[in-house]
Amino acid sequence: MTESDGRRWLTREPAIIFFHKHYWFNVVAMIRENGVSYYCNLASPYVLDREALKYIDYDLDVKVFPDGERKLLDVDEYEVNSKRWHYSNATDKILKANVNVLVDWSDHHKGPFSKEYIDIWYNRYLELAHR
Repeated sequence: MTESDGRRWLTREPAIIFFHKHYWFNVVAMIRENGVSYYCNLASPYVLDREALKYIDYDLDVKVFPDGERKLLDVDEYEVNSKRWHYSNATDKILKANVNVLVDWSDHHKGPFSKEYIDIWYNRYLELAHR
């Protein structure tokens, strides 16, 4: 991952990143020995151009642990940046509604929170890695 300021980071374990064209979040599923952990970024829907896959990260994050526990992270950072960058009330409502979507998906093992989704894409990764 390369940030807009040039900083780069990567996970220590295999990870599957889920992007959606309509929802305001992306999900990083980190496959660990003790289970799958999820780091969910509240962000604009992605745009893919000739340069890269791009989105606006709104600083608010949801962490989902292998046991299903969830934590809402960086609320203070979101509040500071919402004032600094003048996030509209509409943007705030969209982001908060998408937190609810993430909670629902996590509770009901939908999309990237399903074992089947992780198995399909992790096995695909293993196939490609062994070529």
